[in-house]
Amino acid sequence: MKGTNFSNPTGFILLGFSDQPQVEMILLLVVSIVYVLTLVGNTAIILVSYLDPKLHKPMYFFLSNLSFLDLCFTTSIVPQMLWNLKGSEKTISYTGCVIQLYVALGLGSTECILLTVMAYDRFNAICRPLHYSVIMHWKLLQRLAAVAWISGFVESTVQTILVFQLPLCSHHRVDDFMCEEPALIKIACVNTTFLENELSIAIVLYVVIPLGLILVSYGCIARSVLRIKSSKGRRKAFGTCGSHLLVVVLFFGTIISVYIQPKSKYTQNHSKFLTLFYTVVTPSLNPLIYTLRNKEVKWALRQLLGRDPHQGEM
Repeated sequence: MKGTNFSNPTGFILLGFSDQPQVEMILLLVVSIVYVLTLVGNTAIILVSYLDPKLHKPMYFFLSNLSFLDLCFTTSIVPQMLWNLKGSEKTISYTGCVIQLYVALGLGSTECILLTVMAYDRFNAICRPLHYSVIMHWKLLQRLAAVAWISGFVESTVQTILVFQLPLCSHHRVDDFMCEEPALIKIACVNTTFLENELSIAIVLYVVIPLGLILVSYGCIARSVLRIKSSKGRRKAFGTCGSHLLVVVLFFGTIISVYIQPKSKYTQNHSKFLTLFYTVVTPSLNPLIYTLRNKEVKWALRQLLGRDPHQGEM
């Protein structure tokens, strides 16, 4: 392809939803509101998990990690997105694109592992209640959290290096609202079979296997819960796991839809909205999902806000 590639462009054009200007105006308002809700909701979860001694438990340790991750994840994407949505200039610098891809990939991969660790925590709490405090000791919690964060960014380092070693087409037009790997691979001017295969391996390691482990954990949990004779006990057990399972469905469902789908213009437009969902909407829903279904968190939030925790319990 004559004169159509270079190895180090000065920047990229993020096409996003530029072919639908009316949609951009709506998205600008919606994403702004959702971003504020994400910041407030996840910050509140982190604060109550840290300040309330009753929440110094493994589940809330991992939940505060998830909230911090969601804060970083949305902040790595949304400010640039809002800047591009509000004007005609849709550019991002080369360095900015590298950083955005690296951070978003790292945090996304970390979330996959972290959600798996949280499922393991719920498995021990429901299936091994008598040994739970012995198994889930604080040193193990810290090691599991460290494994999630480190493994996520190791994978991100490999993927980012491979992507930006590709010779890229000179039009440097990325058909997405962020620097995401599938969209960047599409503007390469060489055969990308190797990188696509490598991405498939990463998907298996960080999406398929973690999701499989989560499903196995919840299969064991369901079997244990059904053995509980008390209906109140069953409701309580399902309640402690329901929030996490809903988050898993939302996050992994959209990730699979974005990364495992046929290549066509229709699916690319569809993919943008799915990407928007898991990068912007899901992080804002996580605090709502956990607080609405969790009496301990609601109690702690009321105390944090200076309200009577007993108010509204009737």
